Amino acid sequence: MTFNSLNLTDPVLRSLKEEGYTNPTPIQSQAIPVALKGTDLLACAQTGTGKTAAFAVPILEILSKNQSRDRNRKIRSLIVTPTRELAIQIDESFQNYGRYTGLNTAVIFGGVNQKSQVKKLKQGVDILTATPGRLLDLMNQGFISLSNIEIFVLDEADRMLDMGFIHDIKKMLAVLPKKRQNLFFSATMPNEIIKLSNSILHNPTKIEVTPESPTVDAIQQGLYFVDKGNKKNLLIDVLQDDEIKSALVFTRTKHGANKVVKLLNGRNIQAEAIHGNKSQSARQKALGNFKDQRTRVLVATDIAARGIDVDELHYVINYEIPNIPETYVHRIGRTGRAGSDGTALSFCDAVEKEYLRDIEKLIGKKIPVIDEHDFPLQDNNPPQPAKQQSRQSHKNRGKSNANGNSKRKKSSNSRKRVRRHH
Repeated sequence: MTFNSLNLTDPVLRSLKEEGYTNPTPIQSQAIPVALKGTDLLACAQTGTGKTAAFAVPILEILSKNQSRDRNRKIRSLIVTPTRELAIQIDESFQNYGRYTGLNTAVIFGGVNQKSQVKKLKQGVDILTATPGRLLDLMNQGFISLSNIEIFVLDEADRMLDMGFIHDIKKMLAVLPKKRQNLFFSATMPNEIIKLSNSILHNPTKIEVTPESPTVDAIQQGLYFVDKGNKKNLLIDVLQDDEIKSALVFTRTKHGANKVVKLLNGRNIQAEAIHGNKSQSARQKALGNFKDQRTRVLVATDIAARGIDVDELHYVINYEIPNIPETYVHRIGRTGRAGSDGTALSFCDAVEKEYLRDIEKLIGKKIPVIDEHDFPLQDNNPPQPAKQQSRQSHKNRGKSNANGNSKRKKSSNSRKRVRRHH
């Protein structure tokens, strides 16, 4: 199948061709025809599969066929997404795919002065991409009306719930027109998401595009068992590999991200952090430096990392194992995008073995262990944090079956097992 076979008009096809798009991805080939019919859509697809074009292309196609030339045009399509970075990238995609349609787009998000965003809204907008907080704020101030919305998109729905946006979503739904098309996208479908989709969608077409395993097959995964106190030494050691031109490193907390950046910069490894405490301008600057390879390592928390889309990012490092297994899939999905290769390395201490077991259950396989490194796990029974003890007691789990005991083997070739094959 090609985009030419999807019955798209010339303005959209011309833009897609200029972007180098010839063949749609599976989510695009299934979602675009459904959306073009005006049907509600419930789509489940992991990160990196081309979800943005799956809803952007049909929206541009539908709205461009019946658009107003009035300077005071009304907002006809609303895309709500959880993070600033993702909102910006979605708006950029609409601009790229719709450059010949004559439609106006805008993006609004918090963390910056609203003046320029309000000015853009007053100029007339057909397609608005927004984060929930700033959207509701500008609605309350009278700068935004949702009464003319024809197509509503809820993107990254699972992350919306993780970030506590459920009440904001309900406020939006209460003022949206009853007659509208709804496009609902989520990387995972837990019960909470299914319940939310049932309250939004009307007789939806359901699409699920996932490989047999939730992780992209092209991603080579590797696991280091290491004491918590030695993770910093292991990270420095791993980054000695000249093949790692750039790496996205994940921590669970903002404080942890700052500590890792300080550590790396102290070892002359250029690093910057991106998390919720950073201003929007600082986050965009850090992301820009990373994309342009002026910064070798970008250290991110999970919330800030949603929306990071870097071409040819080959290495992701989980400095800390996430306590939600789906988060692991999202993290490593930053590499190996659109079928390219990638490597995901994870540092696991004794307390995190329980998280590891949940992850391996989700992805349906064991992550290969790299046991030839200079900082093997020694303390297999450290005191557990109170929250961890409560969680383990509640789930009535025994000892993790992930085995971190390995003999110490020094080898200059310790990372060859997880290097990409050229």
